Amino acid sequence: MGMTLTEKILAKAAARSAVEPGENIWVDVDLLMTHDVCGPGTIGVFKREFGADAKVWDSEKIVLIPDHYIFTADERANRNVDILRDFAKEQGIKYFYDITDRADFKANPDYKGVCHIALAQEGHTRPGEVLFGTDSHTCNAGAFGQFATGIGNTDAGFIMGTGKLLIKVPATMRFVMDGEMPDYLLAQDLILQIIGDIGVAGATYRTMEFAGSTIQQLTMEERMTLCNMAIEAGGKNGTIAADETTFEYVRARTNKPFEPVYTDADAQFYSDRHYDVSQLEPVKVPTYLVPATQKVYEDMFTLKYEGQTLSEIFLQAGCIEPAAPSCAACLGGPKDTFGRMNEPEVCVSTTNRNFPGRMGDKTAQIYLASPYTAAASALTGYVTDPREFLS
Repeated sequence: MGMTLTEKILAKAAARSAVEPGENIWVDVDLLMTHDVCGPGTIGVFKREFGADAKVWDSEKIVLIPDHYIFTADERANRNVDILRDFAKEQGIKYFYDITDRADFKANPDYKGVCHIALAQEGHTRPGEVLFGTDSHTCNAGAFGQFATGIGNTDAGFIMGTGKLLIKVPATMRFVMDGEMPDYLLAQDLILQIIGDIGVAGATYRTMEFAGSTIQQLTMEERMTLCNMAIEAGGKNGTIAADETTFEYVRARTNKPFEPVYTDADAQFYSDRHYDVSQLEPVKVPTYLVPATQKVYEDMFTLKYEGQTLSEIFLQAGCIEPAAPSCAACLGGPKDTFGRMNEPEVCVSTTNRNFPGRMGDKTAQIYLASPYTAAASALTGYVTDPREFLS
């Protein structure tokens, strides 16, 4: 019997010829990522279990990315970054994307922004590899044809000391998307459609594998949008088979070798759903701009449309000045966090989670939408179908 993409990656990482869903296996880890929210706890677990003077298993396979509560005067949040900095120096961590001047993020060349996008932009996401991160949206990296999933501080501390983790092989749910993408749809619409169909627990501890001609036409950024949201359906991970689009992106950012794997024709799936995207419609759901990374921020001031930069277009339309790149408002954060819902307001957001209190006030209403829907809603002041402006 054949194996799925995820099963093949895990079999290789376990030095096994084959694995099956439900098996518990030890896997070798290719990369561990942690950030300022979970990093201090992970470091604490590592030192408690392996010793105050212990050394990490591989200082070049750990990535530390401050990105959540950065631009705040909150002393506890600032201390978290200090802990990462001290640990990176102590352990000789090669990939620590530090920030020292919070007053001007552009003065920090090492600071990258949101960890999931930074991992990709810095060449840390590679086909066929196993990546764990102390953030539920680590599944974002599955867009590169790898196994990537979020873990807790205890598991991360164990990986720091051993480079291994015991996991259960997930069954795979396949979502085949074919057809020409309408000009009013974006990747966010596709994944919100899927989650709406299967429910927020519909993929609990399963792989969500995205395939089909529509998926092959998506950019890496669009593929990351799909895989990032796998956790919002309870998924263990999301994944997309690597192709030339993937290879071009990865090879432009790293010279490290990688070995892609692919789902066998006779692989078994927990479920197999098919969509004709040409028949789908947009998911209907004060304008803040929070770039994901330094690169995205720079693009806003350099990329032009009809002679104007994106920043000029946004500002002329009445948007608030683009903020420093970070996860920030997506996770609420301290009350001085840019874009945080401090009152029972209504927010249309292009982020990935909207349970009560996610962005601050527990009574605030958060509607998830694609960038098109968010832009249309910003123009009208109410939840708006983007086709009203695209027709």
